[in-house]
Amino acid sequence: MRLMPGATLALCWLLLSCSPGQGETAQITLTRPSEGAAAGTANPLHPVSGLEIIPVRINGRVFRVELARTSPEQARGLMFRTAMAPDEGMIFPMNPPRDASFWMKNTVIPLDIIFIGTDRRILNVAAETVPYSEASVISAGAVSAVLELNGGRAKQLGIGAGDRVDW
Repeated sequence: MRLMPGATLALCWLLLSCSPGQGETAQITLTRPSEGAAAGTANPLHPVSGLEIIPVRINGRVFRVELARTSPEQARGLMFRTAMAPDEGMIFPMNPPRDASFWMKNTVIPLDIIFIGTDRRILNVAAETVPYSEASVISAGAVSAVLELNGGRAKQLGIGAGDRVDW
């Protein structure tokens, strides 16, 4: 397609007028198709991590969580993150299911680490883990996933062992 000379100038003006000014940042939502998503649909990507955001449901509450699929994504987790919205988090699928151990090295904010069994029920919750701690936080058995939420959120919402987690 070829633009007419006047249209090119109008397009440039439109792009510049929509660009952020000095000291402002643009709000950009990146997307990529999720596995098994229907053609034309996509889940948003987190602006900091670039990970896909998926819904996770516990006791009727929906959390928007980053999906850490790969080993490098899981190794980084929420390290260096300084804030997270109340209903945000990160989920770490474990395939095959296995015993899991996490630590808080380089993790700035306290977290609730929720260990999810193979039946998608919570095995145990490590509540309000200590930032920067190198102490191991261990699952009570083989897990199919681990969910991290803001520290204290599980208690605040009555989330605990035996609750079902869907994603």
